[in-house]
Amino acid sequence: MPADSVSINASELEKNVLFYSRLSPEEKKHFEEDVLDFLQRIKITPVNTTITDTDRLLIAAGAVIPIFYFPDWKYYNLKEVLVYNDTFNHSFESAGNNSRDIMGMVGSGYMEGKMLLSKPSLEQGFGNKTDKNNTVIHEFVHLLDKSDGDTDGIPELLLDKQFILPWVDMIHQETKKIVEGRSDIDPYAYTNQAEFFAVVSEYFFERPDLLKSKHPKLYGILHEMFRTPN
Repeated sequence: MPADSVSINASELEKNVLFYSRLSPEEKKHFEEDVLDFLQRIKITPVNTTITDTDRLLIAAGAVIPIFYFPDWKYYNLKEVLVYNDTFNHSFESAGNNSRDIMGMVGSGYMEGKMLLSKPSLEQGFGNKTDKNNTVIHEFVHLLDKSDGDTDGIPELLLDKQFILPWVDMIHQETKKIVEGRSDIDPYAYTNQAEFFAVVSEYFFERPDLLKSKHPKLYGILHEMFRTPN
């Protein structure tokens, strides 16, 4: 979709994006403006597949959600989103007999400035309104995390210094609960601190009421990080 033909289908956002549907009319207007800005600046390229205007809209929505309450924020560390026909591997193969279990990835090295997404994961992330998962939000949270120079699960641009140690302590407490089978947080969060941050951010934006009920302290610190209203 060429930049000069980009348009925003508000009804598609209302239908597919829970975060958007809960905004006030004025906030929805700002969200649509942010989505349009993203689509005009960031190239979205299908790889061995086709993508619809709705697919592009959902990618942009997933980008806007984590930074919506940061009005001046731009993803300066992103130039292109590659959408693959299926899950892929670290060699970026989405076909063949090799193991392929990656749903999304922020590129590095010669792939710096690119994000890779699986089309089925993109659609499932917004299509399932009852789970706590959204691959697009997950990967854009990684980009947000990376903006301070390190993808380490400690987003220094979001956290005041006095909250860094409490955040790290919370990561350790919650990952211990995951290991002991005492948590409903996706076990993938145990992989490392960066994945913990991305996984719980998915949960925060997809099922905020449930997170607040089951993990009030975790909800509270994410609420402060992302500057969401009460």
